[in-house]
Amino acid sequence: MSAVRKVAKNTTVLFISQIITYVIGFFIAIKMGNYLGPLGFGIIQTALALTAIYGVFTDLGLGTLTVREVSRDNSLAKKYVANTTVMKIILAVFTFLLIFLTVNVVHYPKQEIYVIYIITASVLFNSFSGVFYSIFQSYQEMEFQSLAAIVNSILMLIGVIILIFYNLSVIAFAYLYLIANAVVFVYALIFYVRKFELPKIEVDYDFWRPAIMAALPLSIVSIFSLIAYRIDTVLLSILKTSVQVGYYSASYNLMMVFLFLPGVFTTAIFPVFSNFFVSSEDSLKYTYKKSFKYFTILSLPIAVGISLLSPQIIHLIYPKFLPSILILQILIWSIPITFLNYIFGTIIPAMNRQNLLLKITFISMTVNISLNLLLIPTYSYIGAAVVTIITELVVFILCFYILSRSFCKINLPSVIFKPAIASIVMALFIIKTVELNLFLDILIATIIYFAVIIALKTFTDEDYAILKEIINLNKIKEIIKKTF
Repeated sequence: MSAVRKVAKNTTVLFISQIITYVIGFFIAIKMGNYLGPLGFGIIQTALALTAIYGVFTDLGLGTLTVREVSRDNSLAKKYVANTTVMKIILAVFTFLLIFLTVNVVHYPKQEIYVIYIITASVLFNSFSGVFYSIFQSYQEMEFQSLAAIVNSILMLIGVIILIFYNLSVIAFAYLYLIANAVVFVYALIFYVRKFELPKIEVDYDFWRPAIMAALPLSIVSIFSLIAYRIDTVLLSILKTSVQVGYYSASYNLMMVFLFLPGVFTTAIFPVFSNFFVSSEDSLKYTYKKSFKYFTILSLPIAVGISLLSPQIIHLIYPKFLPSILILQILIWSIPITFLNYIFGTIIPAMNRQNLLLKITFISMTVNISLNLLLIPTYSYIGAAVVTIITELVVFILCFYILSRSFCKINLPSVIFKPAIASIVMALFIIKTVELNLFLDILIATIIYFAVIIALKTFTDEDYAILKEIINLNKIKEIIKKTF
């Protein structure tokens, strides 16, 4: 199977699963948010943000290291599973101790502490599932991970409906996360055993030391990144109230929905980037340039369209969260930058330049924390939203500048120009028809945007050839049938 076809296969599988999980997640967020209200929703989001930050310590970069090394040499799979499992048990205990110390130092309310502890346990289950996901990703067989995401979403949706029906508290919703992740862990284990064998436990200290040294830069990058992108929620909960966390999280979660696109693609492309780095520099540059172009085309209209349609979207989805309108209008402009940052965050580790990514993420984390501490006390969630954009912009400028000088130069104005023109035309339509049906507006605006893109000859014959190879309906049917 060609590299492009492998990416197409994995992207298709992940894309299908992500559509399903995000559609389900969309309804979960609506149901949960409107049932719990800004306060209860804010408590859940605070717990998720805090455990996401500390959850990095349950992995410490071992997952990314496993994907990179096993994708290059499949014979290392058993060694990595056997050793990283033991390492993660130790890291899980360490993580729970960190959570315990934090919640007691901050003095969260008793109910919020319970929620944080329960969701921490769910994160630990998810970490152990990650051992098996890394192997599936290394073999470029994303269907197992895709099914796990769907199972988790379905369990969450059923659970939310049941909890709302019985009028249960926010603590019950925290237990739902724990149960869902525990079931998915069992699922991942079963599929790993069926595909490979029952995983063995091994303590090979000769393996541990070099593995930790190689993974450590990757883990520090993950820690810095999560602090940079989730600390705003935690600081809002400390400096303000859970209600304001609820308003902010409603918009933040809507913005995050769109990140499934780069998330799916970069998950599929990482093993390919890693392989091209050692086999073909020209192929690596080619894939990098095309990824940059396509992500720009996809992301810019999202920012323009959502910023104009935010009032209708919030009124429809979160009628109790009206302050979230302005937050969403600000946050959505981080999307075009974040899409491109996903490419940087994938290609730099694939090129074994973890230390570069480490320095950049440290800078972004420092900027983020400093500005949040400065702006949140006065401007609350608006300040946090602005800081999110600034943080993404700092990462983009640093990565783009360094890669342009040392690896591959991209003409940024040339890449942006045509999508910008198409976005302006689309925006004029939205402004003129703002009172029409929201879904009809979005559909027509999308058609207008891509019609202008095509009219401007943004896609070359080469692009159409790639698209034709990726969008192979017979192949997609075969993948769906095999996977689902």
